[in-house]
Amino acid sequence: MRVGACGICCETCGLFTKEICPGCEKTEEHVRFLRGINANCPVLECAVKNKVDVCSRDCDRFPCEKFRGWPLVNDWLEMFKNRLKSKK
Repeated sequence: MRVGACGICCETCGLFTKEICPGCEKTEEHVRFLRGINANCPVLECAVKNKVDVCSRDCDRFPCEKFRGWPLVNDWLEMFKNRLKSKK
C-alpha cells in the first residue's frame, strides 16, 4: 500500500484509480509529471522540497495551509492537532 506525503492511501486517489498516476513518488520527477498533467499537488511539492516523507509524522510545521481546501480536511486537521497536543 502506497501512502502519499499527505498521509492518504494512494488507492483512494482518483488519479491513481484512473491509472493516470502510479502513486505518490516523493521525487522532483513525479512533481514535474503531475504538473505536466495539470494535477499539481502542493502538499507533495512541499514534502519533496523539504525532504519530508509523511507530513503528519515528519514535518514540524504540520498541519499547515497546504492542506486547506480539500473535502473533509478541516475535521481531519483538527483530529491531528488534538493528537499532537496530547503527545506533549
